[in-house]
Amino acid sequence: MRDHKIYARHVSSTLPYRLSIPLIKRCVRKVLRHEEADVPCEVSIFITDDRGIRDINREFRCVDEPTDVLSFPMQEMSSPGWASVSYDEIDPETGLLPLGEIVFSAESVHKQAYEFGQSYERETAYLTIHAALHLLGYDHLDDAEGKADMREREKSIMMEMGFYDD
Repeated sequence: MRDHKIYARHVSSTLPYRLSIPLIKRCVRKVLRHEEADVPCEVSIFITDDRGIRDINREFRCVDEPTDVLSFPMQEMSSPGWASVSYDEIDPETGLLPLGEIVFSAESVHKQAYEFGQSYERETAYLTIHAALHLLGYDHLDDAEGKADMREREKSIMMEMGFYDD
C-alpha cells in the first residue's frame, strides 16, 4: 500500500515559534495506523501564530479569539473512526483519501507547554493526535461517552509514542 501524504508547513517565515514538522507527521501517521486506516490518506497541516489562527477561528467558528489547534475534516463520518470512512471519496488522480486540514498556532502551543509544565514536543504530539482524531470524526463536545472514547484513544497513542506517563 502507498504511504499517506501529510503536507505540513509554517505559513510565515517570521513566526516567533516553530513546531517540529517531522514530529507532527509522525503523530498523524501513528493515529492512522492506530485507527487501522487501510487506504492512503492525505492531510494538510498549516502552522501559524495566534493572530493567524484567531482570524481562522473567527471566520469558521465565529469565535473571535486564538486557540491552539483547529481541525477541518473533509469526510462526513456516520460514526467516529475509520469504519465509517467512505471509499467513494478517494481522489482518482492521486489514489488518496483527503481527510482534511489541521491548523496550529505555534504561539499557543508554546504558551500551553509552558503553562502545563510540558515539553513543546509533548504538547505538539498531544494536539496533533487530538486534531487527527477529529479528522476521523471523534468529538469531545457533544456527549460524555464520545469524550471518554476520544480521551482513551489519545492516551493510548501517546503511550505508544512514549509521551504519556501514568
